[in-house]
Amino acid sequence: MYCHPAFRIDAEEALPILRERAFGLFVVPTSEAPFGVHVPFLTDLGADGRLRIEFHVARVNPIHGHLADGAPALLACQGPDAYISPDWYGVDDQVPTWTYVAVHVKGTARLMSRDDTLDHVDRLSAWFEQRLFPKPPWTSAKMTDRKRAAMLNAIVPIRLEADSVDAQKKLIQHKGRTEHEGAISGLRSGGDADAHAIAGLMEESAEAKFHRR
Repeated sequence: MYCHPAFRIDAEEALPILRERAFGLFVVPTSEAPFGVHVPFLTDLGADGRLRIEFHVARVNPIHGHLADGAPALLACQGPDAYISPDWYGVDDQVPTWTYVAVHVKGTARLMSRDDTLDHVDRLSAWFEQRLFPKPPWTSAKMTDRKRAAMLNAIVPIRLEADSVDAQKKLIQHKGRTEHEGAISGLRSGGDADAHAIAGLMEESAEAKFHRR
């Protein structure tokens, strides 16, 4: 992913985006064309400082057949995005643009051991269940042995070990205070949740930018 210098963020800032969003597009090359699947995932920063992404796919999905010996792969994680109208800036001669948050993780993807599948499912479900508090969390222990075994047999756990992280928050950081204020107001004028999320991020970046002066 090309990252404009004004919008690039480092891996440390990208990490909470990956953990919070926890959903992305996993892509591997094949002899015919790139093959992709959308997956929820877990993000772990190991003691060695290396980023690891863990997820699973359905066993009937042929994508895992390309990973038997390890394969180069990409995980693309996208946060909120929103259109910016030039009319909002309050400054003449502007162009339309799209704002967004995105993280691309490139590395080597490998199949995990089948013995690790239950632990993987329990950790992945726990990550999302805790967001539903105060609802008592679902666990695989609530399943019958037969149903649990069928579930585990139907999925293939995968781990992506990162070699690089490219990330950016494209939030018109290169523009001035007037443009920021107009764009934020315009984004908040509608009912789109992503637009409101982008407005909030834009307010944070504007606060950091203009209050340093």
